[in-house]
Amino acid sequence: MNLQQLFFVPSKFLQNEKWMNVRVGDIIKLENNHFVAADILLLSSSEPYGLCYIETAELDGETNLKVRQALTVTSDLGADVAKLADFNGEVICEPPNNKLDKFTGTLYWRDNKYPLDNEKMLLRGCVLRNTDWCFGMVIFAGLQTKLMQNCGRTKFKRTSIDKLMNTLVLWIFGFLVCMGVILAIGNTIWEQKVGRTFSVYLLWDEPIRNNNVVFSGFLTFWSYIIILNTMVPISLYVSVEVIRLGHSYFINWDRKMYYIQKDTPAEARTTTLNEELGQVEFIFSDKTGTLTQNIMVFNKCSINGKSYGDVYDEFGHKVEITERTDCVDFSFNPLSDRKFKFHDSSLVEAIKMEEPSVQEFFRLLSLCHTVMPEEKNEGDLVYQAQSPDEGALVTAARNFGFVFRSRTPETVTLYEMGIAVNYQLLAILDFNNVRKRMSVIVRNPAGHIKLYCKGADTIIFDRLDPSNQVLMNTTSEHLYEFAGEGLRTLALAYKDLDENVLEEWMKRLLNASTVIENREEGLADLYEEIETGLMLLGATAVEDKLQEGVPETIACLTLANIKIWVLTGDKLETAMNIGYSCNMLRDDMNEVFIISGHSVSEVQQQLRLVSSTVDVEKTDEFSEDSVFEETIIAEYALIINGHSLAHALEPELEQVLLETACLCKTVICCRVTPMQKAQVVELVKTNKMAVTLAIGDGANDVSMIKTAHIGVGISGQEGMQAVLASDYSFAQFRYLQRLLLVHGRWSYFRMCNFLFYFFYKNFAFTLVHFWFGFFCGFSAQTVYDQWFITLFNIVYTSLPVLAMGLFDQDVNEANSHRYPSLYRPGQLNLLFNKRQFFLCTLQGMGTSFLLFFIPYGAFCLVVRDDGSHISDQQAFAVIISTSLVIVVSVQIGLDTYYWTAVNHVFVWGSLAVYFAILFAMHSDGLFSILPSHFPFIGTARNCLTQKSVWLVIMLTTVACVMPGLACRLCRSRPRSRTSDSCGGPGAVHADTVARCTMFSSDTLVRLASGLSGHCVKKQCGLVGLCFGGLPMRQDCNYQLGRKKGG
Repeated sequence: MNLQQLFFVPSKFLQNEKWMNVRVGDIIKLENNHFVAADILLLSSSEPYGLCYIETAELDGETNLKVRQALTVTSDLGADVAKLADFNGEVICEPPNNKLDKFTGTLYWRDNKYPLDNEKMLLRGCVLRNTDWCFGMVIFAGLQTKLMQNCGRTKFKRTSIDKLMNTLVLWIFGFLVCMGVILAIGNTIWEQKVGRTFSVYLLWDEPIRNNNVVFSGFLTFWSYIIILNTMVPISLYVSVEVIRLGHSYFINWDRKMYYIQKDTPAEARTTTLNEELGQVEFIFSDKTGTLTQNIMVFNKCSINGKSYGDVYDEFGHKVEITERTDCVDFSFNPLSDRKFKFHDSSLVEAIKMEEPSVQEFFRLLSLCHTVMPEEKNEGDLVYQAQSPDEGALVTAARNFGFVFRSRTPETVTLYEMGIAVNYQLLAILDFNNVRKRMSVIVRNPAGHIKLYCKGADTIIFDRLDPSNQVLMNTTSEHLYEFAGEGLRTLALAYKDLDENVLEEWMKRLLNASTVIENREEGLADLYEEIETGLMLLGATAVEDKLQEGVPETIACLTLANIKIWVLTGDKLETAMNIGYSCNMLRDDMNEVFIISGHSVSEVQQQLRLVSSTVDVEKTDEFSEDSVFEETIIAEYALIINGHSLAHALEPELEQVLLETACLCKTVICCRVTPMQKAQVVELVKTNKMAVTLAIGDGANDVSMIKTAHIGVGISGQEGMQAVLASDYSFAQFRYLQRLLLVHGRWSYFRMCNFLFYFFYKNFAFTLVHFWFGFFCGFSAQTVYDQWFITLFNIVYTSLPVLAMGLFDQDVNEANSHRYPSLYRPGQLNLLFNKRQFFLCTLQGMGTSFLLFFIPYGAFCLVVRDDGSHISDQQAFAVIISTSLVIVVSVQIGLDTYYWTAVNHVFVWGSLAVYFAILFAMHSDGLFSILPSHFPFIGTARNCLTQKSVWLVIMLTTVACVMPGLACRLCRSRPRSRTSDSCGGPGAVHADTVARCTMFSSDTLVRLASGLSGHCVKKQCGLVGLCFGGLPMRQDCNYQLGRKKGG
């Protein structure tokens, strides 16, 4: 890319140059559809007023066009190369950083200074669109560009299984050293007491000949370290990554997670966290655009104390609005949006009657925004809005006769009831998550100066003139009603400004906007100063409907014992309404606690009151020896405001908040900032031994997405920043259920089975050498030939275990959805842990013991058909290796729940390949070609053609697999505790039917890690739960704990 060509202005003429030669301060020319070569300050363009359009897909993934605008003083330079070459402005700006949405700088030119921000910058990686040309000055180049600054090292997320594997590998290495020490000591003793008698015809090496048997033991130690090194799973990490990659492709290829309306498939943006998806206990979700559609529709409003938007019949009763309800006729306005619907005709009548407050209301909506209009045809307006809220409000003003038509850096043009009106734009007081409001200062054609402000009602009300008290009370009642219907609300206000006061304020604004350090703080103070003494106009209510399938998804995830916390910036009433809409809050809940304290002491008192209420309910029911670690008998919800949350997150209160919130079934945090979202996630992540998942769709969710163990981005209406910061992405919240309960649970189940079998076969294969050491004088002689040792893990057993790790499933996807409680073993980390590792190593050691001693014991009795003994060591090795391959193949066959054609080919094909290679290595052909590498000619043929040998192999195979089958038989009987169950990871969830347990939706139970074992018996159409050895039986459904009120 650095070799691409561009034009730059070194003198009075344009010259061609490569990207790699661009330097800071160069003036360069960009043409339509060309990439931006560096971070440049836009000077001029082919569009009026220095506008240009860019696509930032390479930066933030957003494909919608964005507008950038040059300073008025530089836009006059146009395409005049001579003027551009003489441009001698000086830019002082912030140092290089990775903040794509922020730039602070000042241009000094012709004895004046001009503030610079991100809206005047074109960043490297952008593409110029719909603009013939533009010129710019290079501010950052090469590694200093924001794109390259974002290419730094990202935080690597590791799963709990990764950490466990690292620990287990260290344990195995320690075990290997212990085995080496034991065998070395054995060699030293053997050489001292027995080996001397063989020294006559088995000459010792020089050091040992000098009675240094310790040195012999030292050499033996390292020899056995080399021989037993196959016990250390060097290939484990490679196999794990291959399996994870396969699981990621399964997610990417899942058609049931493909959103056809936007052509958006699910995407696994990482391959390292798949099994962690099967262990999630906490989900932290944004509301707008995540649970809701983020498609805003202007629904209701309050203007000067009167509410608009409801429809009434002839008797004055409110009528429910449906698709059949008549819409307002906007034919009086030729510029109206035909898609816009509104049902209350009284608002149109008020507009036509030219009521001043109504006109001022919609004038504010058409002026106070950052929307850019695009007029494709005459009267065919398309608004490019940074947020769906702004687009909805400007569209509403357009339909009610106040049409936003165009803007320049200094003017805004409206069509007010068909008449063009130009307003001089004096200042824009930007919105941010801290201010939660936006203002514009304009001068109307009559010369009057006004400040128009819109923002969160609590913020606006704090800045109203005291004379607005009565109107504020009435508007507050309307806002409460709107929020109760789940609508997003904003308050609107204005202020008349004095010319002299504004002039003095503008001077200070110019000074504050041209400083480099603490510019934002200085501007915020000035904004705060002028946004006081406001006059209330009214409020807007915008509808944001729930996405399809959200209530059902939340209900299913709740049954899987996943706690869902909603973190939203909306007001309390709106958040509560959404909570009821998606069934997180219900009328039959015992109590909904609202934390709204304004001080640390108030918040502490309220939290402890909640905690004591839940604790009383809890301790009355269960004794101290209950098998439940935390049992929440009744259902509670906790709702906490942003200002209260700020106090609750103080170090002295955060543990109280955490403990109290975890006792409640539903937690909703409203009016929270992006930083508070991340703090809540970090609090749970740090203090709870639980996997956390954060899901959101906007830039304000990025911090919590990065903080959680797993981050999920929704590709919605607010751009792609959340997706780019996430580990997994898709288009609809409902796909989260499939991601966790199907892909996540399968990935965890497969990975655990894979690890169990992998360690088992390695121990079974390697420890045969340990037992053989006691019969070969601890001489470090191997049982198998070198070719078998080389090929065992690479050829004979690698593919079957990979097939298990990729395709195995204990239940199908339908049952995974139908029985959410199947998700519990992953949350409790039951399928593979240190205890399961101990069991698999124990099983591997037992298998190795039987693999060696059964053939060894039978060797004295086994004879050929002609009566001669099978007494050579190589024949013994063939019997053991053949038994080993058959045993591990049968074992993986027994451990596989779901057989595919790939499993059959890999398992039985590996067996066939083993015998083909075995006979080939012992054949005359290879011996004649490489006699030194394949000296054991005919051994396999002579050995495996004997019936007695196959009888020994069959006896060894049966003896090795029978303990596992016996354990499976034990699992079909009630056990006193899960810890008493035996066998592999399947032990904690037995057979498919035994795992299909259900928890009642109105009971919330957290089980201890030592949860009693369970199984299900199906008899006479009833489902019985064997819990702690005591069967509890109900028709179809059963529950743990007690119901509310009972």
